[in-house]
Amino acid sequence: MTGLFKSIAAAVGFSAIIASPILASAADLPSNIRLVIGSKSTGGDTYQNSAIVADALAKKLDINVKVDAVGSSEAFKALERDSRGTTIMIFHDQSYLGNLYGVRGYDDIFDNYIVGPTVAINPGNAYLVAKNSPMQSMEDVFAAAAAGERVRVAIQAGGVSEIGFSAMKNAARVMNPGSEVNIVPVNTGSQADKNQLMFDGQADVINGSVQANEQFTQLPSSDQKAMRFIWLTAREETIEQANPEGMGDTSREELLAFTTPNVSVTLDGSSNFTFDKEFFFLFNKDMDAEQIAAIDTALKEIYDAGEIQKTQKASFFIPNYKPQAEASTYLKAKRDQYRQVIESISTN
Repeated sequence: MTGLFKSIAAAVGFSAIIASPILASAADLPSNIRLVIGSKSTGGDTYQNSAIVADALAKKLDINVKVDAVGSSEAFKALERDSRGTTIMIFHDQSYLGNLYGVRGYDDIFDNYIVGPTVAINPGNAYLVAKNSPMQSMEDVFAAAAAGERVRVAIQAGGVSEIGFSAMKNAARVMNPGSEVNIVPVNTGSQADKNQLMFDGQADVINGSVQANEQFTQLPSSDQKAMRFIWLTAREETIEQANPEGMGDTSREELLAFTTPNVSVTLDGSSNFTFDKEFFFLFNKDMDAEQIAAIDTALKEIYDAGEIQKTQKASFFIPNYKPQAEASTYLKAKRDQYRQVIESISTN
């Protein structure tokens, strides 16, 4: 376990373990629930993961749960309007990272909503270089920055895509103070846009994902689109839970070569930065506690049964159920750790 996640675990403590569960049943819930998500895409990881969970909940509780891909702004608005339990939400770390980065439309989720149980991790957040790049590793990236070279990193500003970039700058600052100014963002939009910047030679490093970019790592070096992974931000123990076949033509063992401790992006000189993209529920702050407990209890029973884990792993998600009380405390501590990383580079 990295120093970052040891700190989070310590902050969580054992309070969630000893807390008495609130007993509730499906009778407390509406028969039709709208599950809004913070994405407009029906082909992305947020929709795919939410659909798996929604289907399991619907069967367990004998209710209708419909996933609605409305995007973060509309999802938060819909959730804020509905305290009856007919609208609930699933999103990921973007929900608090957007607030930390000052993105418009992202309020403090811990003040404005009830943070619910976690359900899964997407372990695929990655950084890549062109296969023929002179920089073949994160060590090379930091060495180039220390030597005064400008390293251009293509990201989508303001959230999950940017947190690894912030960690790079912070690590450069810790190892060679002043070199962090040479690691510069190239702000863009979709994954296709980030890929194109690399194809066109306009970015040295891009943020990507195992799911979207693994296919390009299989191309020969002579191909303009050929890439190589240099860093997966997920914890080693997270990737270790993936199926042995990994993703595409890249096995789990091959993916582990790009995680801590095999790749070091220091947090403070003694521990490494890691980031798991975690999916969790959000509820209206005035939603009935028994309704929330009914969902939480159903999820516990679903994960105890063990079938949902097979479905999630088949789609390269890592099962990650934490009950509501534990999840809320854990995610708040995680948010506070990343706040420190962001503030460390914004003041330099």
